[in-house]
Amino acid sequence: MATGRERSRMIATGDDHRVTPAELFFDLVFVYAITQVTALMAADPTALRMLGGIVVLALLWWCWCCFAWLGNVVRADTGPMFAVLVAVMAVVLIVSLTVPEVYDDAPGGLSAPLVFVLCYGAVRLLHLVSYWISSPGDEALHATLRRTALLSVVPPFTLLLIGCTLSGLAQVLVWLGAVVIDYFGIYLTGSSGWRVASPGHFAERHGLIVIIALGESIVAIGVGVSGFAISTPILAGAAAGLLVVAGLWRLYFRHIGEHAEHRLTELTGDDRTRLARDTYTFLHLPLVAGIVVTALGMKKVLHQVADTEHYDLDEPLHGLVAWALAGGVGVFILAAAAILLRTAGRRSPALVLGGLGCLCAGAVVALIPALLALALLAAAVTGLVLLHGRTAGAAVEEESPKD
Repeated sequence: MATGRERSRMIATGDDHRVTPAELFFDLVFVYAITQVTALMAADPTALRMLGGIVVLALLWWCWCCFAWLGNVVRADTGPMFAVLVAVMAVVLIVSLTVPEVYDDAPGGLSAPLVFVLCYGAVRLLHLVSYWISSPGDEALHATLRRTALLSVVPPFTLLLIGCTLSGLAQVLVWLGAVVIDYFGIYLTGSSGWRVASPGHFAERHGLIVIIALGESIVAIGVGVSGFAISTPILAGAAAGLLVVAGLWRLYFRHIGEHAEHRLTELTGDDRTRLARDTYTFLHLPLVAGIVVTALGMKKVLHQVADTEHYDLDEPLHGLVAWALAGGVGVFILAAAAILLRTAGRRSPALVLGGLGCLCAGAVVALIPALLALALLAAAVTGLVLLHGRTAGAAVEEESPKD
């Protein structure tokens, strides 16, 4: 247990460090933020709004990742770190409140896009300052922080500010450019200076954010039927949606996450840092994005099933939402395949073909009843997870040494 003196300063973590209650508390605002992104896309489910929603999600993801890395080297529940986390929570909460108006600012009041960008800049600044203070004698880290500010903070923040003066496609494209520069800048800064002190903590931290995203998809099911009388089709749709979520959960936590954590533990130094960056910071974003897009599709399915005054049970999903239902699952599965390749060096034909099939399934979803499409998706995800489990198990047995 930390003493009063220890609570007044930053405490470095060890190899056996695990996620603290303070970090779980920190994640609460991101539950709301992810829900807001789904609502942003659901309000106007067009290709432009979908792209804009993914851009907002990528910016929010960066805010979360910054402090996942910091919390791995400094305890989040002691010293000034907890005060920093609470301050970031307040800023991210403000960001979340602005998300519905970030591309369509309501008249009167503050400019939602400008508030969003200023708060995002504040989070990035707090992260850099906190990291600098956490290791006062680490020159390699300080040099990396300077490069990060020059390559991955100042240029993207400038573009985001410019985007605030624009609207429509121009705003989305300028903000997308900021995201690309931000992510590419982190890649250019290299792995020197950054470190992963506890692989177990790092893996657990990202597993929890996947749980949060999966939980949001379940919330989307409830939101879709809110205000409507419960019926048998609603119950069937909810069960099918839960089965989809359960399949994604099993794929990640039983077949992907364990391999990633094991490999991260095996490596040391810059090799560990590069794997953490590629597998968790970069490749977990499409995992979360896929869940959010699928949540949008499930929300629309349940809404159509519940709203019998405006929709028939045999009516399919329309427009981009038809792609979102299975396409989001496809993005998740392909990201899982990429993680497996990066961490274990194994290709999974089942995951690749299944992911591509889901990406192309929008054309079929647009032709069949929405409830049937959700049921078929649940069956497909369940079958794919079982198939991958068998093939992965066989591959491990072939690779293991014989007696």
